[in-house]
Amino acid sequence: MTLIFPDPGTTPAVPLLRRFVRAARRGTVLVSLGAVAMISIAAYAQSAGAAGLNSLEDFIKTTKSGRASFSQVVTSPSKDGQAPKIKTSTGSFEFLRPNRFKFIYKKPFEQSIVADGQTLWLYDVDLNQVTSRKLAQVLNGTPAAVIAAAADLKGLQADFTLTPLPEKAGLQWVEATPKTKEGQLQSIRVGFKAVENQGQKGTELGILEILDSFGQKSVMTFSQFEINPALSAADFQFKPPAGADVIRQ
Repeated sequence: MTLIFPDPGTTPAVPLLRRFVRAARRGTVLVSLGAVAMISIAAYAQSAGAAGLNSLEDFIKTTKSGRASFSQVVTSPSKDGQAPKIKTSTGSFEFLRPNRFKFIYKKPFEQSIVADGQTLWLYDVDLNQVTSRKLAQVLNGTPAAVIAAAADLKGLQADFTLTPLPEKAGLQWVEATPKTKEGQLQSIRVGFKAVENQGQKGTELGILEILDSFGQKSVMTFSQFEINPALSAADFQFKPPAGADVIRQ
């Protein structure tokens, strides 16, 4: 973005400044009110921006487990003048802090991503293939680390630069940028919604936006979110189906 300033050689800066001072003396009250208004606006902007970070912290502290449905839209950048490719999928999501979560894709293809606390399992139904990796090797710097695995905000800040964003679509937003440049992830944006149910206040996960270094954008929208459902570690155990090809990495 180019910032354009008046040319000092053509702008009568001194006379303008003198006129401003004389006007200010004649209208001290108006100037004071204007200053208060500017301070109030700045404070509101700062408060509105910080709300996203506060929502993330509240989500980590109070939402120890969660369950929701999701729809995901993945948009690939256009190439050679062709229209961007768009893929849509739906499924369900559950998590139990720390380090247990599962994404179950149902349409258009069945696929499961399950973390049991130690191992990350990927099961492709069509291929009848299971891939497993040590969770500690793949979790840091991922979207799952932000929304499902983090035990506290301080731990999350060790791997991400967290930036509060302005409110949008009725949600409080925060951007998480991985500190390591080795991965393919460029940024993660998360939108939260404050809710109250039977007198209990909580924070729901609303939208997850992921941008990778290749320009591909994934937007995951959550619905029917349940805060702190009764989930246990046993709910995240995964056993490869009989006859499946298992690849351990």
